[in-house]
Amino acid sequence: MGSATRKALAGSHATLAALGRADLRVAEELLAAGRVIGSSKHLRSALADAEADAAQKRALVQAVFGSQLSVDAITLLNELTSNRWSNSSDLLEGVEELGFRVASASAPELPVDAELFAVERAVSSDAELELALGSKLSPLDVKVKLVDRLLSGKASAQALAIVNHLVQQPRGGRIGELLRRAADIVAEQRGFEIVTVTSASPLTSSQLDRLVKGLEAQYGRALRINTIVDPAVIGGVRVQIGDDVIDGSVASRLSSLRQKLAG
Repeated sequence: MGSATRKALAGSHATLAALGRADLRVAEELLAAGRVIGSSKHLRSALADAEADAAQKRALVQAVFGSQLSVDAITLLNELTSNRWSNSSDLLEGVEELGFRVASASAPELPVDAELFAVERAVSSDAELELALGSKLSPLDVKVKLVDRLLSGKASAQALAIVNHLVQQPRGGRIGELLRRAADIVAEQRGFEIVTVTSASPLTSSQLDRLVKGLEAQYGRALRINTIVDPAVIGGVRVQIGDDVIDGSVASRLSSLRQKLAG
């Protein structure tokens, strides 16, 4: 991620905070705008053009989206497009991220990140479902109907909106990876980070409490834990926090030993 993109993202986060309110409708509007921008190379390039001034970009946003989006959505979209971005793909990702953040902020009491994690686990454990949601050959309306059938009445409207967006605009990513990224963004918006713990058998609540307290002390921030039971790790645990991986599993140690012996 380039410095221009980091600065642009920080500016959009500040604008969202300054609004002092968040509505799911605004999140859905931003995500829909992102899909429009993603479908038009010309529009995407124009909005990410470093040579165009902010007034030109605001005029373009108004011309394309003014009659379709709420005032809050236009305000946030103007903030995003007025800033400099490292490239047009980063702009598109920024629109998506801000949509996820607004969705998260619209229902701070709901476990949206946990719902997204649950969807990711369901997808990763079902090859047919992953293919149905991730295949480029599946029509978009079929994917949306499948998501609605799977999640309507079982997950929050916020999680439903995010998953529906991801299957409509995967941007070349695998659905599982996209869901994990979305869950991380939702968690960060709420002031904590997700830690994923994989073990051969379920850990007790006291074991999880000790683990979280130790990790929070080490990383200096609040953590939300997600657990995965995978007999393939044999014993021990594998912990992932963002890009950091702490692998104390028996499977990892055996793999390391095999590599040493092979060398």
